[in-house]
Amino acid sequence: MKVPGRFSSVVAQLLLRHCLLPKIYIYSFFVCTLCLYGIDAVAQNAIVLVGSGSSVPAPLFSRWTQEYGKRNPNIQMRYLPVGTSEGIKQISHGAGDFSAGESQLTEKERKENNLIELPAVLIGIVPIYNLPAISQDLRLSGEVLGEIFLGEVKTWNAPQIAKLNPEITLPSLPIRVINRPAGKGSNYVLTDFLSRVNSKFRAQVGVTPSPKWPVGESAERSSDMADKVKNTSGSIGYVEYQYAVKGGISQAAVLNSAGKFVKASSESIGAACKAAEEPRWNNFSASLVDVAGADSFPITSFSWIYLRSSSSDSSRAAALQDFLNWIYTEGQQYAVQEGYSELPPPLLAAVRKKVNELR
Repeated sequence: MKVPGRFSSVVAQLLLRHCLLPKIYIYSFFVCTLCLYGIDAVAQNAIVLVGSGSSVPAPLFSRWTQEYGKRNPNIQMRYLPVGTSEGIKQISHGAGDFSAGESQLTEKERKENNLIELPAVLIGIVPIYNLPAISQDLRLSGEVLGEIFLGEVKTWNAPQIAKLNPEITLPSLPIRVINRPAGKGSNYVLTDFLSRVNSKFRAQVGVTPSPKWPVGESAERSSDMADKVKNTSGSIGYVEYQYAVKGGISQAAVLNSAGKFVKASSESIGAACKAAEEPRWNNFSASLVDVAGADSFPITSFSWIYLRSSSSDSSRAAALQDFLNWIYTEGQQYAVQEGYSELPPPLLAAVRKKVNELR
């Protein structure tokens, strides 16, 4: 069984050149590739674009892989969900064609590694919980969420939670905190929000994809987080909005900067983007956390695609540009179908302009 030459070489570059990925990823990737694509599925002269990064948009990249492959069999795409920080590390070291995630690039990463970020889709990181006896939606503030993830609020009927939910009879159940390990984009978005609204959290943990959580048990991927919370009574965690919706998991309404409790939805996530980007629509690296607006969900973010600003391989650069143009036109409809929020039209136009300037 033979894997196309261009495909095998770029994957080898991504997975082996820097020895950054655990062997399980290498093994799983090659097994899945051989089983799914076989000898004849991809033409021998096809270019296979390889990306890696966050598991937050992994279902969307899986769908994009399927749909884009139907459009142009001579350009294919594969995506490895290894975490935001690992994805940035890979693209910084020259492995692969792009990466994806929810952490803002540092100035050092932009300058020294010639990286840029383009918004791919809008996401909301939602607090999810498992309280079987509670039918109403919980309301939580960033202040209280910070205290929960610091381990200072330990039971569901604690005064801080009860004050926000006077109409709900809360159980005396212990809170079981579930968090994400180091290098995750959802960590970055959540800690960005909590650091803005809880000074103690900012001092003890700060804004980072790799927080040193004082309490809680770990869930490796977004899907693992959803499963753990869904199956653990008394638990609380955080996950991208579409994982909560598809899993039927309760999510809290969160207090925003306008003093309103807002649940995540495509509308409230879009409202946060509009509040941050309007009227210029050109700040591709903007934080959308805790922005103004009564209807804005406060834990909103872009999920970015990270790219090298230039390429020495003209054929791969042209293939990547074709893929990106597809993402920002036809591909946006699949974002909606997979439960993500598409970029607003003015921002899409600005991103497409930037894509066409890439070389």
